[in-house]
Amino acid sequence: MTIHFHCCVNIRSLGESMLNENYFVGIDVGTSYIKTVILDQKKELVGFSTLKSGTDLNKSINASFDKAVTNAGLSKDLINHVTATGFGRRKVIFANSVKTEISSHAKGAYYYFPRKITIIDIGGQDTKIIKIDTKGRTIGFKMNRKCAAGTGTFLEEIAYKLNISLDEMNAMAAKSTKDIALGSFCTVFASTEILSRIKDGEKIEDMVKSTFESVVKRVIEMDTLRGSVVITGGVIAFNNYLVKILTNFIKNEILIPPNPQLIGAFGAALFAQELAKD
Repeated sequence: MTIHFHCCVNIRSLGESMLNENYFVGIDVGTSYIKTVILDQKKELVGFSTLKSGTDLNKSINASFDKAVTNAGLSKDLINHVTATGFGRRKVIFANSVKTEISSHAKGAYYYFPRKITIIDIGGQDTKIIKIDTKGRTIGFKMNRKCAAGTGTFLEEIAYKLNISLDEMNAMAAKSTKDIALGSFCTVFASTEILSRIKDGEKIEDMVKSTFESVVKRVIEMDTLRGSVVITGGVIAFNNYLVKILTNFIKNEILIPPNPQLIGAFGAALFAQELAKD
C-alpha cells in the first residue's frame, strides 16, 4: 500500500508576486468554511484564506476574499477573474462565473494527479466521492447528505461529547492500541454508545479511533473505490490518521494533494484562468 503526500505549495514573496499582474481567484463557499485561493498565470498559489461561513454568509465571503488579497500582497484591481463554487456560490455577487463543487474538486485534484482517480472529499457537513477518467472528465459522483455520519460534523459532535478539542483527536487515535467497532453510524446513537463504553472501562483514545473508523466505513459504503484514491477536504487536512485507517480497508493507492482543504477553491481558480481567456 502506497501513501503519497504531495509537498506543500510555497506562497511567493510580495516582490515576486507583483511582477505578474494577472491573477485569478477561486472561492469555495462551503457549509462550514469559505476557502479563497489566488493564483497567478503560472498557476502558482500566491494567496489564500480559510474562514468559517458563519451566519452572515455575504459578510464572510467578503472577509475571506479580502484576507486572501491581503495575504497575497495585491490590490483588487489586479484580479482578472473570479470563479465561485460550493453550495453558496450564487452568494458571491462579485464573481465573474460559477462552477459546481463537483467540477471544481475534480479540476483541482486532476491538476495534481492527471490520471484516472477516485476523489474522496470529506467536508464539514457532507462527503463526496467523485470519479474522473484519464482526461479529467467526471464519470460519476455520489454525495452523503442524509446525516452527519462520515463528515466533519460527526467528529465535532463526538469531540464535544468527550469534552476534548478537535485538535486532540488525531493524536489520541494514533495512541490507540485496541480495535473497537461502533455499532451505529448515527451521531446521536454513536455518542451514547461511546460514553457508555468509556464508563465501562474503555480508553478514550480507543473510542476516538473507533470514531475515525466509523467515518472511513461510512465513506467505503457510499461507493466502490477503484484506481488511485485522492483524499481532499478540511477533515483530512487536520486528521491524517484517517489515511492510515483507510489503507487498512482498501488496497488502492492513497494520494494527498497539497493544502487538501483548498482543492475546491483551487479548482475554481483554475477555471477562472481558463474563462478569463475567453
